[in-house]
Amino acid sequence: MRTFVLTAAVAIIAAASFAGSSQAGYYRDDCKPYCYVKKVRTYDYDGNLIVKKIRVCE
Repeated sequence: MRTFVLTAAVAIIAAASFAGSSQAGYYRDDCKPYCYVKKVRTYDYDGNLIVKKIRVCE
């Protein structure tokens, strides 16, 4: 019984530590990243222009 309680306590502590780090990417309203759309021009094998729009956030 003691082993079960110890194992359960370790599992709860591990779950709590992962839940805290998952909030790292959250931004509040006054702290949002600056994002813009960047156009990347490349050419395929036949020489045709390919334009990709990529969203970049800082």
